[in-house]
Amino acid sequence: MSFNVFLPYLAVMAAVTYLVRAIPLVLIKKKIENKFVLSFLYYMPYAVLSVMTVPAVFFATDHVVSAAAGVAVALVLAFFKRDLLTVAIGASGGVFIVELIMKYLI
Repeated sequence: MSFNVFLPYLAVMAAVTYLVRAIPLVLIKKKIENKFVLSFLYYMPYAVLSVMTVPAVFFATDHVVSAAAGVAVALVLAFFKRDLLTVAIGASGGVFIVELIMKYLI
């Protein structure tokens, strides 16, 4: 793709990104007091992150079964309040072990 084609795309993406963030700041002058709106705004980042992450997790491995095993290990470790590095290593280890089992037994 040439620079002359890329530059308009980049300009439009930058403008859209800026406007999405700037318009609420300009239009909303007073403090938001509605409990429903505050709750919505509080939980929105978690919902968006979940929607973006969960599908990627299940299609990151060769088999959905090994991905599900990794998610299960991560959930168990997170439930017992392990730190993030332990959860990540445990989930990766769970996927690795299930992939090895599936490779040599199936």
